[in-house]
Amino acid sequence: MPPRSKSRSRSKSRGSSPAKKTLTKNSARSTKTKTTKTKKVGLGSGSANYTIILPVYNERENLPIMIHLFSEYLDLKDYHVIIVEDNSPDGTREVAKLLQDSYGPDFITILERAGKLGLGSAYLSALHLVKSPYVILMDADLSHHPKFIPKFVQKMEETGCNIVTGTRYRDGGGVAGWDTRRKVMSKGANFLADFLLSPGVSDLTGSFRLYETPVLREIFPKIVSKGYVFQMEVMVRIVDAGYKVEEVGISFVDRIYGESKLGAGEIIGYLKGLLNLFLTT
Repeated sequence: MPPRSKSRSRSKSRGSSPAKKTLTKNSARSTKTKTTKTKKVGLGSGSANYTIILPVYNERENLPIMIHLFSEYLDLKDYHVIIVEDNSPDGTREVAKLLQDSYGPDFITILERAGKLGLGSAYLSALHLVKSPYVILMDADLSHHPKFIPKFVQKMEETGCNIVTGTRYRDGGGVAGWDTRRKVMSKGANFLADFLLSPGVSDLTGSFRLYETPVLREIFPKIVSKGYVFQMEVMVRIVDAGYKVEEVGISFVDRIYGESKLGAGEIIGYLKGLLNLFLTT
């Protein structure tokens, strides 16, 4: 099947100052989400420019290390973290509360949910609490190192783009800790997506990204995929909408603690989602 040709020439670049762009029409758009039992603990001061959304499930060992790395590599007064906790059986919620006690509610908000409701649902639920103009999505299992966040911010400031995405396959990016099978699966998934969708992004399945908040508020209600394919659909629809995307090379390190949540169900879901995007975009 030959790849479809798409024009990506239009761009919604913000000009010289990324902080001044507003999307009034799209920002005002209301969103509807599945009603779930949630509890919000700490909502921050609202003064941070960047909100980091961290969905967690069975990450009690990794979460304290991640929060410590934030304190080492970031100016905490400019950042706020929303931990979306899906009632992990390993005690992750209790660890999150201890971290909030230590770092304070101005830095950490905990969104407590009744159960494991999916990655896309976690991001969308947290997005309703975001007060900052920019949002960072990343994994809490230490595969995404916070040291790259300042590089994301610098890239956005220099280029005036709307989204910065981390890539393992360009600009010095790479992977550590994966066996050959996992590397082949990842590269194969990205190759297939690039062949069918032509998004112009080298790491479509990556999930370490910096967004302008209004862009996410516009795109998220359009997303129908769940699980790992969620990230792919977000990027495809963002590019299709004409927003400007830049890439920064990152080192992706496989988790040390806990178990990977990528299984056969996620792989099948990815293939179904890819086919759906090919037919609908």
